[in-house]
Amino acid sequence: MFDFDQYLGFLAFLTILTIGFWLMIFLVSIIPYWIGGQLLENFKLKREEKKREQE
Repeated sequence: MFDFDQYLGFLAFLTILTIGFWLMIFLVSIIPYWIGGQLLENFKLKREEKKREQE
């Protein structure tokens, strides 16, 4: 049914597809968390600076 070259090509395709899938899942779950944490930290720093200015 398959020659050995076709079998290796199919395995390479499945490997690349699987790596791409898990990379997409990783990026979709990590990047929003990272951006949200950065925004929250900037908000806290600005709020703290406003408190210092008022005193």
